[in-house]
Amino acid sequence: MKTCLILAATPLEIAPLTQAITTGNIEPSFPEVDLLVGGIGLTATTYALTKYLTLKRPNLVIQVGVGGSFDPALVPGSVVVVKKETIADQSVIELNQLKTLFDLKLLPYNQYPYKKGWLVNHSELLKKTRLKKVPGISVNEITTSKKKVDFYKNAFNPSVESMEGAALHYTCLMENIPFIQFRGISNAIAERNKKKWNMKESIINLNHEVMHFLSLLSNN
Repeated sequence: MKTCLILAATPLEIAPLTQAITTGNIEPSFPEVDLLVGGIGLTATTYALTKYLTLKRPNLVIQVGVGGSFDPALVPGSVVVVKKETIADQSVIELNQLKTLFDLKLLPYNQYPYKKGWLVNHSELLKKTRLKKVPGISVNEITTSKKKVDFYKNAFNPSVESMEGAALHYTCLMENIPFIQFRGISNAIAERNKKKWNMKESIINLNHEVMHFLSLLSNN
């Protein structure tokens, strides 16, 4: 039996999707769809996903979550798919420059599952969605300062930031399981004025795009 795992950090981020699946309002191509709330952050997500994989091996893992945007064109409420990920704050600042584990030669740039320092999703699934495919970074500390924004832009030129994306990419690449990461943009990075955030629309649009993606799979 084919299984699809839908993974989120919090119940809120997949609330519309959960309701649609439990009420039978959508019919994905997978006979079995599991919903997993893994918790916030890289450690919690890695543990929850790995624990799940010891019990069941899905045919597809879909990560659904909100995130911040480094790109002014990605306004709150928009939705993207993350093509490649890396852990931005697994690094050090030396001589006013951010250096990663790869720069410090503590880890080879192309040591699997990394490719040139990135966790890249090469799945054909990405071609099935019209959404923009972007680079993302994962952090343990939410970015709030302009100085750190500049460090990350210079080192990675990312479009989005989350606290869980790299855990999905690393684990699924290591386990050779197809995956895709959807991110709804809730705010601009370092924008702490929550009046400018749009969490509600971000979650609605995010879940709509995931449901659309599932419907595309069912039609193929």
